[in-house]
Amino acid sequence: MAEGERQSPPDSSEENPPATQNFLIPKKEIHTVPDMGKWKRSQAYADYIGFILTLNEGVKGKKLTFEYKVSEEAENLVATVVPTHLAAAVPEVAVYLKESVGNSTRIDYGTGHEAAFAAFLCCLCKIGVLRVDDQIAIVFKVFNRYLEVMRKLQKTYRMEPAGSQGVWGLDDFQFLPFIWGSSQLIDHPQLEPRHFVDEKAVNENHKDYMFLECILFITEMKTGPFAEHSNQLWNISAVPSWSKVNQGLIRMYKAECLEKFPVIQHFKFGSLLPIHPVTSG
Repeated sequence: MAEGERQSPPDSSEENPPATQNFLIPKKEIHTVPDMGKWKRSQAYADYIGFILTLNEGVKGKKLTFEYKVSEEAENLVATVVPTHLAAAVPEVAVYLKESVGNSTRIDYGTGHEAAFAAFLCCLCKIGVLRVDDQIAIVFKVFNRYLEVMRKLQKTYRMEPAGSQGVWGLDDFQFLPFIWGSSQLIDHPQLEPRHFVDEKAVNENHKDYMFLECILFITEMKTGPFAEHSNQLWNISAVPSWSKVNQGLIRMYKAECLEKFPVIQHFKFGSLLPIHPVTSG
């Protein structure tokens, strides 16, 4: 992504919302295709994509084993989740977590559910439970653990891909780990995009890089030539640099996920990720 395209993370002034803030149970606001305009102009869209890009920058060039700083609040998240003084935010924030594990009726899962988990993490940042200092840990510790759980569910229950484009899609289930994973590999001294279709390179390096972990999971779940079952990824392996891969994936994520009505019609809006138009300055 060009320098001029970078967007700021959610306003840091919102990390500690005032005690008087009225939290809301998030609800759907995108009911028809023309409503997509409201979404793209919304504060929620600006804050969500800003959050994704901030994390993308934070993990650039770093392995999953990178020694990252974790704030005390994040370390205690497992035990307390949300501090008592922010208890009013729990019903709002919890909606995104509930939406992030797939549909229990259809037994399906896709990038919309993944986006709900990213929105959950974004909300935790906005109420101050997670902080800017935690950006590497958010990806490497929390999001990566979420991926492990979802992969186990996908294997155990053979979950259907929600809204999959089949062979022409990037992946049946995920998108964000490809973005953040390609950022990890920017300026790597040995590994180039062409190497992720090399079984030996993947087996030797997947524990350090999210992108390669995704490739390994695909090869475990699918049979046949990689170029046939994952044509988009096969094409990406011909891109000359990880920086260009990363930029292209960000553009693709906006176009194929964030600007697609079948995905965004399920996104929910509240006080932390509001539908109202973005406010400047």
